[in-house]
Amino acid sequence: MTLSDMQRSISDTMRDYSGLLLAQGIIVTVLGILAVIWPQISTVATDIFVGWLFLLSGILGLVTLFLAPNAPAFFWSLLTAGLSLFAGVLLLWHPVEGSISLTLVLIALFIAEGIFQIAAAIRYRDTLPDSWGWLLMSGIVDLVLAGVIISGWPQSANWALGLVVGVNLITSGLAITMMAVTARKVGSALRS
Repeated sequence: MTLSDMQRSISDTMRDYSGLLLAQGIIVTVLGILAVIWPQISTVATDIFVGWLFLLSGILGLVTLFLAPNAPAFFWSLLTAGLSLFAGVLLLWHPVEGSISLTLVLIALFIAEGIFQIAAAIRYRDTLPDSWGWLLMSGIVDLVLAGVIISGWPQSANWALGLVVGVNLITSGLAITMMAVTARKVGSALRS
């Protein structure tokens, strides 16, 4: 498969599913606005959500291990499941304290996501000429937000998780929305 074939495939897929992408973009943007309006509530909600994810992951990991005790790396998997279960319980038991740890993880995530989005925007600017700038903007905003949180540490941990998640959702939602709008335009032009 050549680069032009891959670009055409991406464009075709985006065009075919532009309605779903548009709905996703709008929903993600609205959720982001709500998170920005109530950053402290969003911070605790994010912590609780992640706590449940870890708890369920740990439970499923333990159940899986005991159903398949001869699985390779049993003790490593047992340790991972146990740590996941422990982290989930801690995050649910002490959500405010957990938000500090999650804020640090989120900073690392946004730095990585920002770098990835900037690279993807530059890489696919020919495939998505009308919307690659939105992806670039989203990546830059992620890096700026990580810098803002780091500069206000540790006080920023009380509100940053909710605010940063909100802003990230807004920029990601706008990027998805604009990509869907562009894909629809391309689809309309091709049908004409």
